[in-house]
Amino acid sequence: MKKAAPALVVMAAGLGSRYGGLKQIDPVGPGGQIILDYSIYDAARAGFSRVVFVIRPELEQAFEQTIATRARRHMQVDYAYQTLDNLPEGLSTPAGRTKPLGTGHAVWCAAPVLAGQQPFAVINADDFYGADAFQQMYGFLSKAEEQNDLCRCCMVGYKVENTLTENGTVARGVCQGKDGYLTSIVERTAIARGADGIIRYEESGKYKEIPEGTPVSMNIWGFTPSFMDKLTELLRAFFAEKLPQNPQKAEFYLPGAVDNLLHQGKADARLLTTDARWFGVTYREDKALVQQALAQMTQAGIYPAGL
Repeated sequence: MKKAAPALVVMAAGLGSRYGGLKQIDPVGPGGQIILDYSIYDAARAGFSRVVFVIRPELEQAFEQTIATRARRHMQVDYAYQTLDNLPEGLSTPAGRTKPLGTGHAVWCAAPVLAGQQPFAVINADDFYGADAFQQMYGFLSKAEEQNDLCRCCMVGYKVENTLTENGTVARGVCQGKDGYLTSIVERTAIARGADGIIRYEESGKYKEIPEGTPVSMNIWGFTPSFMDKLTELLRAFFAEKLPQNPQKAEFYLPGAVDNLLHQGKADARLLTTDARWFGVTYREDKALVQQALAQMTQAGIYPAGL
């Protein structure tokens, strides 16, 4: 039986709340493009032919008008819906909860659309990853084979210095690896480059160094199909163990789910690395830098002006 081609899952349920409605997403490209336009273009160039947008149901019409119509020029478009009642059978969200359940839940919501048939990549909707990341991701997913129920995963890691902003601190998942495989991810907060040029993070009121070249996660992942079944098990465990401790705010994060599977021996994860620069608008002041970088890449011919 022919192996199914990899799909791209885009976590976009939070776009409306962060930008005050999809129609207000700031254009950053020289032709009015948004960051997601570049991700779709790069993914299509790498070989992806299907994208699943994980959104909130009330955003579908605006999403269709502002994003999906352009995406269909490059690949098949499908939707999955992240809602608080979209859960494995027998689970229910705590009364009064309004906060989304996290990135792990967002990916789980795409399970019925993928139907356990396709390997898939996962990205954030509002991060610029660069063409190399999608090429590496597609290369891994198009060849990865599951053996003995071991889920095959991968992550593209960015050098920490290529993910910083001059306008404040950032939080990143700092990765450790061995022999090309990811061994752990630890969330670090308040990361910034100091006046002395050293990159540090804050922990318990103290600042500790992160060496340049250290790979960090920017939430670009790849999974073989069995990951969804394992994610269901972890989501059930989250509802039983973690959510009762903080029913209104606890979140089920995708990196934490992967880390859990690694430590249980139920998955392995290739740590792919890229020298590309990540771009995102963490702070309002970052927008000008992103615009300048995309204009330069367009002028250099990396992206067409009419993307």
